[in-house]
Amino acid sequence: MVLVDDGSSDRTLARLEAAARRDPRVVAVTLSRNFGHQAALTAALDFVTGDVTIAMDGDLQDAPEAIPQLVARYQEGYDVVYVKRVQRKEGLALRLCYWLYYRLAARMSSIELPLDAGDFGLMSYRVVSELRGMREQHRYLRGLRAWVGFRQIGIEVERAARAQGETKYSAIKLLKLASDGLFAFSTVPLRVAAVLGAFAMLASLTFALYSIVAKVFFDAAPRGFTSLIVVATFFAGVHLFFLGVIGEYVGRIYEESKRRPIYIVGNIVRGDQMVPNGPAMSQRLTLATDAPSELVSL
Repeated sequence: MVLVDDGSSDRTLARLEAAARRDPRVVAVTLSRNFGHQAALTAALDFVTGDVTIAMDGDLQDAPEAIPQLVARYQEGYDVVYVKRVQRKEGLALRLCYWLYYRLAARMSSIELPLDAGDFGLMSYRVVSELRGMREQHRYLRGLRAWVGFRQIGIEVERAARAQGETKYSAIKLLKLASDGLFAFSTVPLRVAAVLGAFAMLASLTFALYSIVAKVFFDAAPRGFTSLIVVATFFAGVHLFFLGVIGEYVGRIYEESKRRPIYIVGNIVRGDQMVPNGPAMSQRLTLATDAPSELVSL
């Protein structure tokens, strides 16, 4: 089991390190600070070994009892077995937002994104190997998992309530993850800007022709200062909105161009060994890969 501590501020780190020292099958990977949910999952995938990997959150909303079902599907020949979340325990408004988002993302995406599927799921070693080669900064792992391909299937699992504590996943972080899913797998927002611009040009041309005909043949120029201000304000807002959309794509290009690491490891604990991050990177990789190949890694 590879357990990643993503810059926790409570007793999580001490407990993970204690568990890793008691049981050599447990590897505790500590990040140097909080890098975010998707970066922490990426770290876990970089350190797992074994023919099969199961990624899951540690708050018990992802039910461990579903693991045998995932493995059974893998034994049928599937490389990815993702979990479709049903009977969620969040509030009505949040459930509605999730429902709308997954369908909007699937409709806009250039690939087939499974509906209501989170990061909880099983991946074969070759899928994990492909994901390790994708080092983009704005990560949406459930989308990257779908992009990889191979044989994939989903199973429905009831989404449990959080076992303890309060979630640190704020509304802002949820919106960021949602935007990563939309902008990483779709250029539809840019195309919408082009379509809306063409529509505005057509409407403007139509109104110009109407004005000319009214002036030449009926000696009556169109009036309406209020209407003019409303239309001008509306299109100014549209321009600013789509400048923001373009800015999202440009900002992501800027982030990728810096080529910073997705995360930084503070140290790794396994058994009585603690490997601090630093020059001995090869030791870290040895520590991460010396488990038996038949191990099912979480």
